[in-house]
Amino acid sequence: MVLPALGLGPAPAAAPAPSASAREPYAGIVLRAALWLAFLAPFFYATYGFANWLASQRDDVGSIVFAWERGIPFIAWTIVPYWSINLFYGLSLLLNDTKRGVDRLAGRYLTAQIVAVACFILFPLTATFMRPQTSGLPGFMFAVLGGFDKPFNQAPSLHIALLVIIWDHWRCRLKGMAATVWHAWCFLIGASVLTTWQHHVIDIPTGALLGFFALWLFPRDGELPFAGFQLTADARARRLALFYALGTALVLAGAVAGAFVSALWLILLWPALALAIVAFAYAGAGAKVFQKTADGSVSLASRVLLLPYRLGARINRWAWTRKLPPHVAIADGVFVGRFPTAAEADAFGTVIDLAGELERPRGVTCRWTAVAMVDLLPPSPEAQAQAVAAIEAARGHGTVLVCCALGFQRSAGVVAEWLVASGRSPTPAQAHKRLAASGRPVHLRIAADESA
Repeated sequence: MVLPALGLGPAPAAAPAPSASAREPYAGIVLRAALWLAFLAPFFYATYGFANWLASQRDDVGSIVFAWERGIPFIAWTIVPYWSINLFYGLSLLLNDTKRGVDRLAGRYLTAQIVAVACFILFPLTATFMRPQTSGLPGFMFAVLGGFDKPFNQAPSLHIALLVIIWDHWRCRLKGMAATVWHAWCFLIGASVLTTWQHHVIDIPTGALLGFFALWLFPRDGELPFAGFQLTADARARRLALFYALGTALVLAGAVAGAFVSALWLILLWPALALAIVAFAYAGAGAKVFQKTADGSVSLASRVLLLPYRLGARINRWAWTRKLPPHVAIADGVFVGRFPTAAEADAFGTVIDLAGELERPRGVTCRWTAVAMVDLLPPSPEAQAQAVAAIEAARGHGTVLVCCALGFQRSAGVVAEWLVASGRSPTPAQAHKRLAASGRPVHLRIAADESA
């Protein structure tokens, strides 16, 4: 794999924007983009063409189409927005600020291409609608398209996957009316896969899921999820990784088995991917898979891909804490509690958020500091020290809520460490007793040499 050598390695989580004098020379960026295009273009035609040819040799290529899809009209002129994605594909590579930006975008393109072609080879599908004859410019464009694009490569739609990637690339660069026009044009591109009768409906959500996966795998900012991955030696983490991997396999099996009854069962691919990402976190990738920033927000790709898991985490939080107070006072304006609602958070001066898997509630106005940790695992010494320091710094701005998902373990552990570090408790065992006396369940493991 040559991607790391081409600059796709980890990057600082919050690198400042380069000044005008420190910006990379644009000539170097264009050269980098041109080299990527020189690789990606032939790679696309070779792999896409091979998958088409392979499917054409089979006599058992099926289709997934809903009866109501036959009511979707054929609109010939929409071949123009359909084709326009090719222009934006190249321009998005050429118009970047840094070589790293080029590399990460190319990594997204390559991910979408590899995964889509693998799906086309493993389970090819065919488009069943026969387009009427067209003339003029649309007729010419359909003729050119038919020269290399056969009706076998359907789900996931590579067109939609690339659209998600390219839309995201420009949505953060365009403002005002330009952004509005861009969103509208991208909607036309997305709709055109149906109105040109190039794809069936099932290809769109599967293609979008692939696009967001590529965005997650090569985020615009921060570390790559797989950067520095090492299989964990922690036995508990391995058990949890195995548990989530088993859940992934079961949900995936449900999607495959259910698809023989109804294509709607393929929606289970979404939670299967979410569980796989969480399994990857426990296997050794850590909290960076959640792509949570210091202000508690998460990337768009993380928000979309992990939505099923986050919904489950919220239900679990409610089930465990519904009969408990949301937070309890510990000492000198510091509280421990569950992950708050916006209203609960705004009752404090600062929230110290340790729940790597959860996103800051919308509408929060208080100060919010996130130190992402993985549930049920001991945090790294660096993360623990950062969180303890954040508590002491936040006390100058009013009351402080230290929270995790339930308020039982991660937050309790950090507050216990703060109690000892600040001299409020002489030993970890005493800090544990102080937390337990608050009336809130806490789950802390105190080593034998710390219990005195």
